[in-house]
Amino acid sequence: MGRHIATALDEYGDIWGMTDKELAFVMDKYKTKLEMDVPHTDESELDKIIKEGMDLDNILKEEDEDYGDNY
Repeated sequence: MGRHIATALDEYGDIWGMTDKELAFVMDKYKTKLEMDVPHTDESELDKIIKEGMDLDNILKEEDEDYGDNY
Protein backbone atom coordinates (compact mmCIF):
# COMPACT_ATOMS: atom_id res chain seq x y z
CA MET A 1 0.00 0.00 0.00
CA GLY A 2 2.80 2.39 0.88
CA ARG A 3 4.46 1.83 -2.49
CA HIS A 4 1.27 2.87 -4.32
CA ILE A 5 0.83 5.99 -2.19
CA ALA A 6 4.49 6.96 -2.66
CA THR A 7 4.26 6.41 -6.42
CA ALA A 8 1.01 8.38 -6.74
CA LEU A 9 2.44 11.31 -4.78
CA ASP A 10 5.93 11.22 -6.31
CA GLU A 11 5.46 14.13 -8.72
CA TYR A 12 3.80 16.42 -6.16
CA GLY A 13 6.80 17.24 -3.96
CA ASP A 14 5.81 18.66 -0.56
CA ILE A 15 2.40 17.23 0.29
CA TRP A 16 2.20 18.51 3.86
CA GLY A 17 -0.60 20.98 3.10
CA MET A 18 -2.47 18.75 0.66
CA THR A 19 -6.20 18.57 1.35
CA ASP A 20 -8.18 15.35 1.49
CA LYS A 21 -9.90 16.34 -1.74
CA GLU A 22 -6.56 16.84 -3.51
CA LEU A 23 -5.28 13.51 -2.17
CA ALA A 24 -8.42 11.75 -3.40
CA PHE A 25 -7.93 13.33 -6.84
CA VAL A 26 -4.27 12.21 -6.97
CA MET A 27 -5.17 8.66 -5.95
CA ASP A 28 -7.99 8.52 -8.51
CA LYS A 29 -5.60 9.77 -11.21
CA TYR A 30 -3.08 7.08 -10.19
CA LYS A 31 -5.79 4.39 -10.27
CA THR A 32 -6.80 5.49 -13.77
CA LYS A 33 -3.18 5.24 -14.95
CA LEU A 34 -2.96 1.71 -13.56
CA GLU A 35 -6.20 0.68 -15.26
CA MET A 36 -5.00 2.02 -18.61
CA ASP A 37 -1.67 0.22 -18.35
CA VAL A 38 -2.74 -3.17 -19.67
CA PRO A 39 -0.33 -5.57 -21.33
CA HIS A 40 -0.86 -6.32 -24.99
CA THR A 41 0.12 -9.98 -25.17
CA ASP A 42 -2.24 -11.17 -27.91
CA GLU A 43 -0.08 -11.45 -31.04
CA SER A 44 -2.92 -10.40 -33.38
CA GLU A 45 -3.59 -7.32 -31.24
CA LEU A 46 0.08 -6.34 -31.45
CA ASP A 47 0.07 -6.84 -35.22
CA LYS A 48 -3.04 -4.65 -35.50
CA ILE A 49 -1.44 -1.87 -33.41
CA ILE A 50 1.73 -1.97 -35.53
CA LYS A 51 -0.25 -2.00 -38.80
CA GLU A 52 -2.40 0.96 -37.70
CA GLY A 53 0.73 2.82 -36.57
CA MET A 54 2.28 2.37 -40.00
CA ASP A 55 -0.89 3.78 -41.61
CA LEU A 56 -1.21 6.70 -39.19
CA ASP A 57 -0.96 9.38 -41.89
CA ASN A 58 -4.04 8.00 -43.68
CA ILE A 59 -5.98 7.57 -40.44
CA LEU A 60 -5.28 11.18 -39.44
CA LYS A 61 -6.16 12.38 -42.94
CA GLU A 62 -9.51 10.56 -42.77
CA GLU A 63 -10.22 12.12 -39.36
CA ASP A 64 -9.43 15.59 -40.74
CA GLU A 65 -11.77 14.98 -43.67
CA ASP A 66 -14.54 13.78 -41.34
CA TYR A 67 -14.04 16.82 -39.14
CA GLY A 68 -14.28 19.14 -42.14
CA ASP A 69 -17.58 17.55 -43.25
CA ASN A 70 -19.22 18.40 -39.92
CA TYR A 71 -18.63 22.14 -40.24
